[in-house]
Amino acid sequence: MAPKEPDFVEIAHQRAKEKKTHVSFPQLKYPSLRDEGLKDPVLWLTGKAMDDGAEGLWRVHDKLYDLESFIDRHPGGREWLELSKGLDVTEAFEAHHLNPSTEKMLSKFYIRDAKSPRNSPFTFQDDGFYRSLKRRVWEELKTIPKMENRRSDMVTDGLLATCLAASTIASWAENYWIATAACFIASVCLAWILVAAHNYIHRGPNFRMYYFNLALWSYRTSLIFLRPGFFTHHIRWHDGIGLLLPIWIYLTSGTSFYHAVVSWLWINCTASFIFFTIASNAAHHHPMIFKDGDEVSDVTPDWGMHELEAVMDRRDINDSHFKVMTFFGHHALHHLFPTLDHAVLEHLYPVFLEYCEKYKANFKETSSLDLFIGQIKATLKTRPTLLTEKKSRY
Repeated sequence: MAPKEPDFVEIAHQRAKEKKTHVSFPQLKYPSLRDEGLKDPVLWLTGKAMDDGAEGLWRVHDKLYDLESFIDRHPGGREWLELSKGLDVTEAFEAHHLNPSTEKMLSKFYIRDAKSPRNSPFTFQDDGFYRSLKRRVWEELKTIPKMENRRSDMVTDGLLATCLAASTIASWAENYWIATAACFIASVCLAWILVAAHNYIHRGPNFRMYYFNLALWSYRTSLIFLRPGFFTHHIRWHDGIGLLLPIWIYLTSGTSFYHAVVSWLWINCTASFIFFTIASNAAHHHPMIFKDGDEVSDVTPDWGMHELEAVMDRRDINDSHFKVMTFFGHHALHHLFPTLDHAVLEHLYPVFLEYCEKYKANFKETSSLDLFIGQIKATLKTRPTLLTEKKSRY
């Protein structure tokens, strides 16, 4: 009798045991499925579910909840809960729900306590930095004008209108220089739209969050042909939004379909390059920004304190709301409170800086040039950053 082939999951667990844990947080296990199959979000979610101890439910801290009956009523949209079923969503729950009443609502769906400790190093103590700051921010929001986010909406919608107009001109114009200039303007505006759309993605369903799909950047679209059954189980209607731009160009420019598609490809590819350049130099890559392996003073840090270790803001971006919207400004506050509009975030700095000083949080600011150079230096790092090196510079 032929020996039974080992189960794929069993192999993955065995390999994970043989791997080293995270060097910054040695109590964490090596992520399951990290070295298996295609490196895509679906595989990552599957491996995370194997490690989170959520038992097919939703885990928040050390308790398990069944949110199946709440999916259609979730103010943040059903898709987020669908994707996170079977996972530990503690960090996402804490960061996306400022209203204290949310915890009372969550308790209605409690099933049982988790059987295993969290596979995460982060803590949320009531008297710690993040929860204390979150309570204060919740009160501060009551003093901020409710229509403040209109400034962000005007910037985002203005970029879209400019992109559409320039795209039409780029395909319609017979003069080479006019067409080239229009293509460039459309490309820059499209790239800035992708950045600005990030201001809306973490909120409840809203049409501006789908602007991000205008350049076919939705991860689902790129994976349709890579995983069996992916189209059936993971594709949503908004994954086709990126096809609206070439259709718009064709219908408004009066040129052939071929010429419209060529113009669209020029615009889309250039915009993607610009967006990548902005994003890769936005806030996360610098020798003084935390990367796994760097020395930490606490292996069970406050989540908010650690978020500030992993991000760096730029003074010359945060001084203009237009630059904030188009170059990922107010990035530290956005990480801490992702559901708040960037126009609202700028009002929170007095409180934020007060709590950073009180708790000795490492909020870092630099210039765009330094962050750009730092991103290059970070790619050349060959050893972890030590605490003494961080303290000597900041």
